[in-house]
Amino acid sequence: MFTYIVKRMLSLLGSLFIVSIVIFLMMHSIPGGPFDEEKMPLSEASKARLAKQYGLDLPLHIQYLKYMGNALRLDFGIPYQSPGETINELLNRTWPISALLGGLGLAIAIPLGIILGMIAAVRRNSLIDYLTSIVSVSGITVPVYVTSMLLILVFAIWLDWFPAGGWGAPRHWVLPVIAYALFPTGVIARYTRASLLEELNKPFVMVLRSKGLSEFNVVVKHALRNALIPLLTVIMPMFAGIMTGSIFVEQMFRVPGLGRFFVTSIFKRDYPLLMTLILIVTFLLGLTYLVTDILYCLVDPRIRLGGSERQ
Repeated sequence: MFTYIVKRMLSLLGSLFIVSIVIFLMMHSIPGGPFDEEKMPLSEASKARLAKQYGLDLPLHIQYLKYMGNALRLDFGIPYQSPGETINELLNRTWPISALLGGLGLAIAIPLGIILGMIAAVRRNSLIDYLTSIVSVSGITVPVYVTSMLLILVFAIWLDWFPAGGWGAPRHWVLPVIAYALFPTGVIARYTRASLLEELNKPFVMVLRSKGLSEFNVVVKHALRNALIPLLTVIMPMFAGIMTGSIFVEQMFRVPGLGRFFVTSIFKRDYPLLMTLILIVTFLLGLTYLVTDILYCLVDPRIRLGGSERQ
């Protein structure tokens, strides 16, 4: 396993290198620059001074090598839209907030989605199955900004149970956490139902029932364990996306998280911040897939890392 992990980490480093080149070239191929203001245009002399200050007057390959050299030392530079702080300081200020809300959302979504999917699979074609399907499909299809507005309208304005936005006390977390949890809950519930139904229709389930095992043991200890493998493929990559922030949720609830910078860094041509954010997401995705492969072995001991199987 150690050899496999080392190979995967080296492969991840190669992916980061390729992604960094592609993103760097794409950023600089877009017309315009970070200091091309429309409302308050800068003079050419001011633009030249800023370009020299941030190294934008250097050849592209020198800019890339300089950024990557600093990035290897975990120094990602200064964001153009927030020059009063470094990117490291910006991440330290905003990422924990997004990770907290996203982590709490997944902590709710994973068990709730699995439970709803199990109930729907065991009670197939019943009223509770139809209700569960409606809830899960609604969580997937209704845009998050619509559900956020509904949460604010019902629980903040009509019932006045929670604040409509802001950040501070734990009561400010409730509505954004629910908004974060709705989509993954729907996805997990749908996949749990489909995977568990497939397992319950297999011959080994009939054999277990004929041996007198209780329905709980058949479903939870045997069928669900086999159904977890496709579920892991769906659940684990969610961590990379949801824990780096959502522009809609954070904007609707006025959460000072990292999500909005994914959009502003594009529109404001914030090259170092955009590069950093994409490299972080790429690294997290690669890491979650590696963890997923390791979890496969824990769920099903027959699986061996590297593609072989124990005989």
